Amino acid sequence: MRILGGSLGLIWKCWVGIVFCLFAILLYPFFFVVLSNPNWKKKAFKLFVLWSWLMRIFCLYPVRFKKRSSLPKAPYIIVANHSSYLDIFLMYSILPNSPFLFLGKGEILKYPIIKTYFKGLNIPVHRKDRAKAARSFIMSKEAVAKGWSLVIFPEGGIPDDNNPKMMPFKKGAFRLAKELKVPIIPVTFTNNYQLFSDPTQFLGPARPGFSKVYVHEYISPGTYEEMTESELSDYCFNIINEALLQEYPKMKIEG
Repeated sequence: MRILGGSLGLIWKCWVGIVFCLFAILLYPFFFVVLSNPNWKKKAFKLFVLWSWLMRIFCLYPVRFKKRSSLPKAPYIIVANHSSYLDIFLMYSILPNSPFLFLGKGEILKYPIIKTYFKGLNIPVHRKDRAKAARSFIMSKEAVAKGWSLVIFPEGGIPDDNNPKMMPFKKGAFRLAKELKVPIIPVTFTNNYQLFSDPTQFLGPARPGFSKVYVHEYISPGTYEEMTESELSDYCFNIINEALLQEYPKMKIEG
């Protein structure tokens, strides 16, 4: 039964991959034009919003907001759990009104198609190279000064185990927030790992369905200014994790 389910999931992953590549090719000329001029960079964000909607429509991934709190004035930092590549593409159409950049692992630049789009608009983070990591921090501050919001997955990657349990947060996002003094928006994706697991897990789950999302109340700089980076990290972790515990009560028992 697992092999049958995994085989169907693999077929679905192939379909999602085909749709992704098709729109990557069709939209490339438009991205090439808008990214060639720094003053048009925010137009590229609108193209990503369009791409996100196209993925939702053609891959049958409607979004169901379990919570949708009001947003503060931009710019802000969005922090979310990360259990699927869907988290990235859905984010654009979930929060389409304030242009944002992703801070993501520099290793993603190894993938040719993804590199083309990621490097042009987002900020790679090379954690093993201190000089490059410092440069990413500076680029982030410059981006916020220009009005961009930032999206960071504090876990630093997708867990190897295909389950909703989060990995410990890294502190970089919260160090950046305290220095920039901007609001933080915690976001929880509760079931994307079931809709599209890591492509390297050939028999991992994948299927169409509603993506369940919580957009929590934002955390103002005044709320966290007295917290240490570790305390702020724990505070955000608990907010995001509480939504997972609501959806998966067994996690409370498992600890």
